[in-house]
Amino acid sequence: MRIAVLDDDPLLLEQIKGTLECHQHVCHTFADGTSLLQALRNDTFDLLIVDWHLPDMEGTDVVQTVRNTHGMQPPILFITRRSDERDVVEALSRGADDFMSKPLRMGELVARATALLRRAFPQSMGARLEFGVYRFDAEQRTLHIQGQAIGLKHREYELALFLFRNAGRLLSRSHLREAVWSDATDTPSRSLDTHMSRLRSKLQLTEANGYTITAVYGVGYRLDAVSLPQKSETTAPATEPLPERSDLQPQLATS
Repeated sequence: MRIAVLDDDPLLLEQIKGTLECHQHVCHTFADGTSLLQALRNDTFDLLIVDWHLPDMEGTDVVQTVRNTHGMQPPILFITRRSDERDVVEALSRGADDFMSKPLRMGELVARATALLRRAFPQSMGARLEFGVYRFDAEQRTLHIQGQAIGLKHREYELALFLFRNAGRLLSRSHLREAVWSDATDTPSRSLDTHMSRLRSKLQLTEANGYTITAVYGVGYRLDAVSLPQKSETTAPATEPLPERSDLQPQLATS
């Protein structure tokens, strides 16, 4: 999963990053609240780990800004040297999902992060491979639509499965490239767009099959489950290019 860690202690940041990456997570670090909030304008994460005291603002202000932003609701783990009950209450009331006191125990950190991710994204963390008329075969790395096998290349299969396991979530371009290509910086943006266009055609992503895909301007893509039409209705397959939806772009207010 993709995790953002916010703390002004560079040694602790490296320790958390190393620990999380040993458990197969992708970790991005930030030293101040402003840089994280700026990143969230055009990027997405599965979990935020936020320190209380920061150089430019309080961690509680970062949490509240994220919670007040429509469409940006990742689970948040708060970390701080404070341990009084009133501090825990304040952090949770401002929008944190869990609270840990420093010094951190890395094993506990991983366990709490995993628990938050499992609750927030059970589909992504689970082994489910069937989504309506779509059935993935992990052993053969194939996809069937209504029982008919669809030929997919390696990257196409990985991207399709990742999208379905995250249906309903807006995923940034960097998030998608890291999940499928491993290194977002070395993957041209046009390669992602090309793969998305091919998947939309190969997977017949239309309302008739229960899923549609939308390109969100300046951010990324979102796969959505839709209600299947009644049997008496007929839905023509969509062939137009992916729409760019500027109205869906999340806006973060700086605190």
